[in-house]
Amino acid sequence: MQLPARIGKYELEELLGRGMAEVYRARDTVIGRTVAVKVLTDEGCKDSETKNRFLAEARMAGSISHENVISIYDFGVDENQHPFMVMEFLRGEDLRHAIKNGRTGDLSNKLRIALDIARALEYTHSLKIIHRDIKPENVHINQAGVVKLMDFGIAKTEGLGMTRAGYVLGTPYYMAPEQVMGQGITEQVDVYSFGILLFELMTGRKPITGEAVERIFFSILNEPIDLTPLRESGAPESICNLVAACTAKNPAERPQGFGPVCAELQRQITELTAATMVIPTVVVPPPPPRPKWILPAVLGVVVALAVGIYFATRPKVLPATITTPTGDMVLVQSGPFRYGDEAKEPGNLPDFYIDKTEVTNKDYLTFIKATGHDEPVGFQPEKPDYPVVNVTYADAAAYAGWAHKRMPKGTEWEKAARGTDGRLYPWGNQPDKSLVNLGSSSAGPVTGFANGKSPYGALNMVGNVAEYIDQRHPATEFDTKNEAFSKLQPPPTADEPWYRIRGLSFSDPSKYIDRAVWDFVAVPARWKGSNIGFRCVADPDQALALRK
Repeated sequence: MQLPARIGKYELEELLGRGMAEVYRARDTVIGRTVAVKVLTDEGCKDSETKNRFLAEARMAGSISHENVISIYDFGVDENQHPFMVMEFLRGEDLRHAIKNGRTGDLSNKLRIALDIARALEYTHSLKIIHRDIKPENVHINQAGVVKLMDFGIAKTEGLGMTRAGYVLGTPYYMAPEQVMGQGITEQVDVYSFGILLFELMTGRKPITGEAVERIFFSILNEPIDLTPLRESGAPESICNLVAACTAKNPAERPQGFGPVCAELQRQITELTAATMVIPTVVVPPPPPRPKWILPAVLGVVVALAVGIYFATRPKVLPATITTPTGDMVLVQSGPFRYGDEAKEPGNLPDFYIDKTEVTNKDYLTFIKATGHDEPVGFQPEKPDYPVVNVTYADAAAYAGWAHKRMPKGTEWEKAARGTDGRLYPWGNQPDKSLVNLGSSSAGPVTGFANGKSPYGALNMVGNVAEYIDQRHPATEFDTKNEAFSKLQPPPTADEPWYRIRGLSFSDPSKYIDRAVWDFVAVPARWKGSNIGFRCVADPDQALALRK
């Protein structure tokens, strides 16, 4: 194609790669965004199987809205009747090059990369989508360390099968035994491939060697994975055990889905953090005046095919409230909403449930007793209905995994707090300081200030305690030099993980109420304070499974 060229509103500027499809760096001329446009070639269009898979990939990937999955913004057919899809433009490198060039970081960062991949797969499996081609080339890491799962070109959805008889799909080194044999494909093939990828991420080498496909397939079918290189790399024994379990020949002997995998990775990250950091107990001060932050826009295109699959096994009407063993959760309904300062950013999210209240001392005590997790400093089990505090982000994520829930994304938290209309406060557009616990001496019961509930019925989304969200923050010098962290040893750096907290706390002056639903404060992942807690979210299928 002669460049520059144009497909609809997309101006193609640079050819990035060519195969059965051509990928271009392009510009969306309407909103000025840089995107990647993937166009099926003449050769690809002539092969009906290839064309069908291209369209299926666009539909499936377009239905996924997750921080760790590449976003598909648009798809269609150009003037030559060639299908195309418009994707998020990714800067950085794929995991293959990151491993080869030694840019995967230390053990903790490798585990974080693995956890992000596992979370992405847990989410896509909840949509009944099996990736079937998990390998380092299909994982991207940008300059900020954000991990994205890519390439759903041979993915399979429940009820959609396009595999020719006897035709094996996947990359040989990462294929599960049942893929090699052409047997029934389930989510467990992704668990197997993830185990191979985790081995390679930790060691820098593949666990299966051999050039001939026949030799590779023989190893997959008959030889157990040799864990010696993994142990020699310094990987903890629990990670060695996880790799062995994921790569079991029998799918029934592998972890059943990515819930247990995520929980084990998070537990190992938590232990590493606790073993290497000295954690003081300090209260986060009120947020200083700072520039207005405009949160990144998260756009998702929900396609009818995947939506139908996603909702097929659910009740036609989801209950507004679900009672789980760890408290009530309220439904945040799917659809568009506006977020950010002055509610200028458009977003669209699927249905999800969020804890009605902050996690309590009572429920956290149950978690401690069940798992042996350390008590927070100054823990107050005698106040069962108060929010648990003095926990790190890793503590919060470990609890969420144990409860079969997860930490909320920034956009999920904000939609739950302010609804769809971009209101200034959970209760509406008029400030009312009597409806929030701000500017006081301590946190109160999680069920307090019920008149300040959000449109979905969530309590204390503003005030009481600030709340961790699952959103990494690229720390600046302003963040690392914040006097609030002066007692941290070692002092915080921009290289360590930082997370955002939302919603303000009791210790923040009430004058900050106008920014409470959209602004945030960044803290190191090892930080803990007596005014920081958290709440969890769950996708509908997860939440319904938790009902008492």
